[in-house]
Amino acid sequence: MKTKPKRLSVLSKLIVFIKPYPLQVLVASIALVFTAAVNLLLVQGAKYLVDQGFIQQSSTALNQGIAIIMVLIIASAVGTFCRFYLVSWLGERVTADIREKVFNHLLTLDTHYFETNKSGEIMSRLTTDTTLLQNIIGSSASMALRSLLIVAGGIVMMFATNMKLSLIVLISVPLVLTPIMLFGRRVRGLSRRSQDSIADLGSHAGEIIRQIKTVQSYVRETFESNNFKRQVETAFTIALRRILQRALLIAVVMILVFCAIAGMLWVGGHDVLNGDMTGGELSAFIIYAVMVAMGVGTISEVMGELQRAAGATERLVELLEERATIKSPITSPPAGEKVTRDIQQAPVNQEVYEQTPIGNRPTQLGKATVAFKSVYFSYPSRPDNLALDNFCFTLDDGVSLALVGSSGAGKSTVFELMQRFYDPQSGEIYIGGHNIKNISPQLLRSWVGIVPQQPVLFSADVAYNIRYGNTEATELEIRKAAEAANALEFIEELPNGFATDLGEQGVRLSGGQKQRIAIARAIINNSRIMLLDEATSALDSDSERQVQTALNRLMKNRTTIVIAHRLSTVKHVDLIGVVDRGRLVDMGTPKR
Repeated sequence: MKTKPKRLSVLSKLIVFIKPYPLQVLVASIALVFTAAVNLLLVQGAKYLVDQGFIQQSSTALNQGIAIIMVLIIASAVGTFCRFYLVSWLGERVTADIREKVFNHLLTLDTHYFETNKSGEIMSRLTTDTTLLQNIIGSSASMALRSLLIVAGGIVMMFATNMKLSLIVLISVPLVLTPIMLFGRRVRGLSRRSQDSIADLGSHAGEIIRQIKTVQSYVRETFESNNFKRQVETAFTIALRRILQRALLIAVVMILVFCAIAGMLWVGGHDVLNGDMTGGELSAFIIYAVMVAMGVGTISEVMGELQRAAGATERLVELLEERATIKSPITSPPAGEKVTRDIQQAPVNQEVYEQTPIGNRPTQLGKATVAFKSVYFSYPSRPDNLALDNFCFTLDDGVSLALVGSSGAGKSTVFELMQRFYDPQSGEIYIGGHNIKNISPQLLRSWVGIVPQQPVLFSADVAYNIRYGNTEATELEIRKAAEAANALEFIEELPNGFATDLGEQGVRLSGGQKQRIAIARAIINNSRIMLLDEATSALDSDSERQVQTALNRLMKNRTTIVIAHRLSTVKHVDLIGVVDRGRLVDMGTPKR
């Protein structure tokens, strides 16, 4: 994901996210121009106040000058309110849209993308980079545009006020722009490196926190602390260099600008003494010059932010330009509406309960047959190593198959290909008589359910984790699925029953309890084809018995493929296939 930094032109990619809000952009732009114009007119009010009020010693002119200035100040305040609110709203709205689009795009990417990119780095794109863009769109961009208008308008008014003094200021402009160009290039590169270092830092910290038990088991707290400290210091050093470059840029610009103003004051002061210009004209010119200087200073400061935004935009664009290699030939069926009813509040009517089917939803799959025909496959990260080598088998509807073999033989790869997380380099896979390449991945995966060896639970309650298999499931269906998975008893003993929060990755449950929740999820999914990655291999005998009972119920009347490690699993299947080095070397029926 790390590439050479691009120029500020990459920020034009953000226009597509701003286009849906033309009214807000228009009104904010009008408010921006209005406030800039009013601020410039304030100087003319000050000129009138000095020449007609103070120098002429006219109380009437003094009162009129003060009144004009007050009206302009109120108008500027109203315009500033409108500009600030609309620009801030636009920043928040566009940032939300970008986050949503990036997250939705991530959901479409292949498994291979997440295997080759760190999750912490991806999350940094979704959070840190989008927050930076929010600051740019909602604040810095507005400041830069306002400063540009002030600078342009101020220069015009300076020339209209006094040509000679304006030429002095104009000569100093190249002196100011040169360091902006030189330092800006360095800031851009350092900003990119700084963002990369922060992303790596977050990725490493996230991994250590997720694996905290392993860290503490091997007493590696001090080791990881020192490792993290080194990464923090590296990020700090890079950030310090970026800050130093920006600070130097601001300081140099300020010195050059105010030296030019000092020279202008020396010349202008002599002109006033000689009667070539009035005190009000000099005052107005000084204010315009200061406004231009402040505007240039603001622009130079915002340039640093824009450099960082360019890096963030580049990285987000890179992510959005990633394309899935698994192509979808047809439109997937619409997702079911999420059900969020409170299972604890629903009374259980025994008659209704007994008549309620589990996972009652329609399926487009006819016969649940599975066939691998001369499949050759290598993982993208290991293209020279065949994970499956001329792999062939046919499984009839309702038949169960256990795949046995040594670790790395290719058993789990069969599951990966059946769900189209990858496509084979050659050969064909058929499910229900359909070549899976002619089926959208979403539809295919709705036909296939899986219970992994290490179940994945979300940081939510029990009902949410079971309902994840079918978001349209009712509370009665959830309850029956839990009962079928031998999970109802321990769920009802939890503090809040089905509404009990399980913590991150289900940390509050034992291994056997997690497996039964995962089985309940698979049951309520009601898939015709079931993939079971030996779910009892890491359990004690009592948990194994309960989980195996639940698995036997799950396998009933379903086409099932099991990765088997224990004899207890093999005894309940119709066929056994022996896998060795990516080949199905033998298949037969188990001895009863």
